[in-house]
Amino acid sequence: MTESTQTISANDTPSAPGPLAEFWADFSRNKGALSGLIVIVLITFVALFADVIAPHPPAEQYRDAFLVPPAWTDEGTSKFILGTDAVGRDILSRLIYGARFSLSIGAIVVTLSLTVGIALGLLAAFSRGAVEIAIMRIMDMMLALPSLLLAVVIVAILGPGLFNAMLAISIVYLPHLVRLTRAAAITEMSKDYVTASTVSGAGVLRLMFITVLPNCMAPLIVQATLSFSSAILDAAALGFLGLGAQPPIPEWGTMLAEAREFVLRAWWVVTFPGLAILITVLALNLLGDGLRDALDPKLKKQ
Repeated sequence: MTESTQTISANDTPSAPGPLAEFWADFSRNKGALSGLIVIVLITFVALFADVIAPHPPAEQYRDAFLVPPAWTDEGTSKFILGTDAVGRDILSRLIYGARFSLSIGAIVVTLSLTVGIALGLLAAFSRGAVEIAIMRIMDMMLALPSLLLAVVIVAILGPGLFNAMLAISIVYLPHLVRLTRAAAITEMSKDYVTASTVSGAGVLRLMFITVLPNCMAPLIVQATLSFSSAILDAAALGFLGLGAQPPIPEWGTMLAEAREFVLRAWWVVTFPGLAILITVLALNLLGDGLRDALDPKLKKQ
């Protein structure tokens, strides 16, 4: 009887939550981060299905509908819910397609900068000596310049265009990721499991990418999320300056650049692209803060 009771009690003992369940429990406590995640999921859905959701093609011009105000105003029409721009294009449709471009810019920039930054950071952490000094001094020189100014210089050298703007922004974000990867890798290299892997005969590449890198990913994921929002903002700034996406591409910064001369007499052509940038960047920043709180053990203890 006693053994049976002990067996039932052991079976009824709840198992410890897995890593993903524990992460989600910590993340979902942050209501701001949860709201940011919902907004980003909605924007991503709109971007993926822009061809179905958008009421009009983004570049189609309606010659009889120049600067039509939003539908809820006296002169508005339900055909153009958010109004039209100076050449008769539907602003809502351009915003929806612009979400696709802006999210693609953020994803490509983060992927490029994260890949190169991790490689250089691990190389600096494992090589030490002259190679480490050379890499870190180059990163310090890049950090000495304002990020947007450096991006403008790079685009001015390469030529204006969406791809060159993404490449310039990727280069600008390299120093932060290189320094973060190097610091995290050096911290992990002093731990016993790395020493055990070294003694067991693991090669340098295995130590870099299989042993050390997975344990450095938490701060890198947070930094990548915050860089995503900054990339959208910087791409919009370059587009506004005429160095990023070129018309008629419906990128939010380019839409602002095209509308700046109509600020006083057609407020909607500037307000809605600006709100799209604001909401997306704010949601990504809230999401990044939530990831930082959920992945950082010190913050979880607090």
